[in-house]
Amino acid sequence: MVSRIIGLLLIILLLPLFIVISLIIVLDDGFPIIFIQKRIGKNKKTFNIYKFRTMKKNTKNIATHLMERGDNIILKSGHFIRKYSIDELPQAINIVFGNMNFIGPRPALYNQKKLIQLRDRYNINNIKPGITGWAQVNGRDSLSSEEKVKYDYEYIKNKNFKLNLLILYRTLFNVFFKKNVSH
Repeated sequence: MVSRIIGLLLIILLLPLFIVISLIIVLDDGFPIIFIQKRIGKNKKTFNIYKFRTMKKNTKNIATHLMERGDNIILKSGHFIRKYSIDELPQAINIVFGNMNFIGPRPALYNQKKLIQLRDRYNINNIKPGITGWAQVNGRDSLSSEEKVKYDYEYIKNKNFKLNLLILYRTLFNVFFKKNVSH
């Protein structure tokens, strides 16, 4: 319940930024502003994750690391929005809805079968996913599915307040210094 209240306060505080980013996206490529994607949540229940749209309309719905490098599908504004993880801010809505936490394993795409199966082995799919997590601060886009699962499992085995603070600190550091962002 506390995270839901904090998520709502975050939305209210960031509303001016949300408006500015929305205007930039509309001017760059029109509507829609928000990108909605099916993700795997707690107990493998699917939910819609909300992000600012950073790719051109009608782009294939695939994981970022599977995109072709030569494709010119990222919006002009999308490079900046992604680099600073601004596209992730609407996920505060997911926290308010109770689909996500601030910290936990990143929710897998519904079509990332290998990652979902690997997570099943270690009961990672049985906990609520997060906006950021131990795998994200240890490699993000550069990690294989096996490495992500290794970090996610370490997190659930050692989850505590101190580790969550470390993840929050490293997330802010990585965002500020644009670490481990491939697109």
